[in-house]
Amino acid sequence: MLATWGDMDYNAHMRNTAFLDKAADLRLMFFAEHGLPMDEFIRLGIGPVVRKDEVDYMREIRLLEEMRVTIAAAGLSDDCARFIIRNEFFRMDGSLAARVTSSGGWLDHLARKLVVPPESLQGAMRLMSRTDDFAVLPSLKVAG
Repeated sequence: MLATWGDMDYNAHMRNTAFLDKAADLRLMFFAEHGLPMDEFIRLGIGPVVRKDEVDYMREIRLLEEMRVTIAAAGLSDDCARFIIRNEFFRMDGSLAARVTSSGGWLDHLARKLVVPPESLQGAMRLMSRTDDFAVLPSLKVAG
């Protein structure tokens, strides 16, 4: 990935919300590469909803600087309804520039609540590499 003009802040380095934007883009690219492009989410009537983002900054990334961004699951419920996804942003010298940790789940667009995703999405979630501190999250409670 490349740090572009729109990613910069007043101090001439990548702004905090640009890290969040690139993390979200990478999540969607991951799902598209695993058979779940945006059209499929629309067809399913669900989408990812982030309830909390945390950003840790270590090093600056400047205009037109290339970076390598990783994606890994830091947490997942057994039913895949809840997730924690971590993105790490590395400068091309290998140094860690920032870490974004996003907690969320799968939102049913009509019911406006978290739902257990379909098997195809669960499969993609289970293919994501896992962080060293990976945690099993609580599953949704099913009324019965």
